[in-house]
Amino acid sequence: MSLYRVCQADKIKEVEWAQDSPPSGAELCRLAGLAAKGPGRPLAFRQNGEIFDLSAPAAGPEISPVSAADPEGLNLLRHSVAHIMAEAVIRLFPRTKVAIGPSIEDGFYYDFDKPEPFTPEDLGLIAKEMETICGQAQVFERREESIESALDFFREKEEVYKAELIEDLAKTGEKTVSFYRCGDFTDLCRGPHIPDTSSAGAFKLLSVAGAYWRGDSSRPMLQRIYGTAFFTPKELRVHLDLLEEAKKRDHRKLGRELDLFSLHEEIGGGLVVWHPKGALLRSILENFERNEHLRRGYEAVMGPQILRADLWQKSGHLDYYRENMYFTEADGQPYAIKPMNCLAHMFIYKSHLRSFRDLPLRLFELGTVQRQEKSGVLHGLTRVRQFTQDDAHIFCTPAQVDSEIKDVLKLVSDMMDAFGFDFEMELSTRPEKSIGSDADWEMATRALTEALASTGRAYEINHGDGAFYGPKIDVKLKDALNRRWQCATIQCDFTLPERFDLTFTDTDNQKKRPVMLHRTVFGSLERFIGVLIEHFAGDFPLWLAPVQAVLLTVTSRADQAAGSFLQKLKKLGIRAQTDLRNEKLGYKIREAQLAKIPYILVFGDKEAENGTAAVRRRGQELGPMTMEGFTGLIAPEAKAPVWERQGVLSS
Repeated sequence: MSLYRVCQADKIKEVEWAQDSPPSGAELCRLAGLAAKGPGRPLAFRQNGEIFDLSAPAAGPEISPVSAADPEGLNLLRHSVAHIMAEAVIRLFPRTKVAIGPSIEDGFYYDFDKPEPFTPEDLGLIAKEMETICGQAQVFERREESIESALDFFREKEEVYKAELIEDLAKTGEKTVSFYRCGDFTDLCRGPHIPDTSSAGAFKLLSVAGAYWRGDSSRPMLQRIYGTAFFTPKELRVHLDLLEEAKKRDHRKLGRELDLFSLHEEIGGGLVVWHPKGALLRSILENFERNEHLRRGYEAVMGPQILRADLWQKSGHLDYYRENMYFTEADGQPYAIKPMNCLAHMFIYKSHLRSFRDLPLRLFELGTVQRQEKSGVLHGLTRVRQFTQDDAHIFCTPAQVDSEIKDVLKLVSDMMDAFGFDFEMELSTRPEKSIGSDADWEMATRALTEALASTGRAYEINHGDGAFYGPKIDVKLKDALNRRWQCATIQCDFTLPERFDLTFTDTDNQKKRPVMLHRTVFGSLERFIGVLIEHFAGDFPLWLAPVQAVLLTVTSRADQAAGSFLQKLKKLGIRAQTDLRNEKLGYKIREAQLAKIPYILVFGDKEAENGTAAVRRRGQELGPMTMEGFTGLIAPEAKAPVWERQGVLSS
C-alpha cells in the first residue's frame, strides 16, 4: 500500500494506492474526490516543478493538479486548441503541410504550407470543423518514439517541416521524441495537453499572416493562422472587446488622424517622419526626461553615430550582435553605425583619471541608434530601424551598486507614475552566448536580485535572456488595456570595464575596476510614444498634449479678442492656437474634438465684449471664464510632474 498526497491550493488530500504500478495523475485526482467537470476540474498535474498530462504516471508521492485557475492552465488550453485547429485544417485541406503551433501571450498560432491562400471563408469553415472535433471528445494521446522511427513516420507523410525539426534534435544528441495524436492528426510535440477536445472552452480564429519558416527570409513563406481561446465564452467576449478597442487605439491610425508622424516605403521601412505636432510631443517628452535626470545627478553627454569597427570587436558586439548592425567605411577603415551608446560613454569615463570620490558617475544621453531589423517585424513606432534611447551608464564602486540600482528603480517607478502606468519586473539571467567570468556573472546577478528584493514587488525569473555582457532587470509597463510593453531595463556589467581597462583609485590608493550599470527608463522613445498614444487613445494629459487649447471664433468680429487671449496664453507658456476660419462653429468644435485638443475656448460677440471665453474641457462645458480664471484653472494641470529627490545619491 502506497500513500500519495494531492495538493490543491491550501488543501491536501491523502490517497492510498494498492497496486504495484504507479497511479496516473487522473486516477489520483479521482481518488482525491476532485470533480472531473466544471471550472475547477484538473487539466494536468505538476510534479517537481514540471507539468504532465493527467494520463501520465505519478513519479513521486505528491502531485498538484493544474486547473483553469492556474496561470499554466490557459497555456495548456491554447496549445491544445492550436492542435485542434491543425487537425481541422488537415481534414479540410489534405494537401496542407504543418509546421509549428505554440501558445503565445494572447492566444495561439499555427504555421501551414498550403498551395492556395486561406480566405476569410476558410477561417469560418475551420472554426466550424474545430467545433465538430471538440464535440467528439477526442483524447490527446502521448507516445515516445526513437529519432529514427519519428523521421520515418514524418518522411512517409511528406511532412518536411516536422522532419527538419527532428533532424535538428538528432544533432543535439536527442535519442527520442514525443508525439501527440488527436483523432486523425499526429503532431511532434513535447506537451502537455488538456485531457481531451471537449475541454477546449471558447475559441476564435482571428487572422492570417505570412511568416517565413523559422523566421528566415530565405526559407519558404508559410501562412500563419492566429487565434485565441479561453475557458468560458464570457472571457472570450471580454478579450474580443479589448481587441476591438485596441484597433480604435492603434497608434498608426491615430498617428495619421492626429497628424503626429508618418511612415513611407519610399523613404524606407522602419524610418519615422515626425510631423510638427509629433515632433513637439517628442520634444516635450525629451525635455521632461532630461530635466528629471539633471535633477537626480546625471550629466548629459553625446556620442558619435559611427565608431570604428575594432571597438565593437573589442566590446563583443561583433561576435554577439553583428546581424543587428549596419556598417560603413571611411579612409579605408571599417566603421559600425552604433546600435547602442555604451562605447562612447566608456571613453568619456577614460578621459580623466578617476578616484572613488568621483563615483558614482552618471552619464545620460538621448542617443539615436540604428538596428537592422527584418522587414517582417517592423510595426509602426513600436519596432523601427532608427530610434532614440534614453540611455544612461552609471560607473560606480562595487559598494555603490546596490544603492544605484535602487535609485534607478525609484526613477523608473516615478516616471511610470507620471503616466499612470503600473508595471511588472523580471530578472533575466546569463544566456548561453555570453562573455565574462562565472564569478562576475554571479556578483552581477546577486546585486540585481538583492535590489529587486528590497522593492517588495514580485518579479519573475527569465532564465537565459540576459544581455551577452551581464544580467538585467526588465520592466514591463501595463497600459489601459492591460497589455504588457517592454520599456525600462537595468543591466549590471563587470565585463566591459575589464575589456576597456576602466579603473578608479580606491581608498587604499589601489587601482580598482568600476561596475558599469547600463539602463534605460522609457527605452526607445519611438516605442514609448506609440504606447502612450494607445494608452491615452491620443487624448494626452494636458502637460503632454502638443496643443493644449484652441481658440475658436463665431464671427470675424471676435478675432481680435481671440488673438489677444492667445498672446497672453503663449506668454504664460500655454501651447495654444486659434481657428479663425469662416466655418460653422459646430464644425470647428467637432474638428478640435477629433484632434483631441483638451481645451476649447469659444469667442463670440458677447465674449469679446465681456473679455471672457466660453470654455469646454474634453467635451464638458465649463461656462464663461476670464483670462485669469482660465489660467488659474489650467496652470496646475499644464505642469509636468516633479518629485522630491528621495533616495538619490549626490554626485
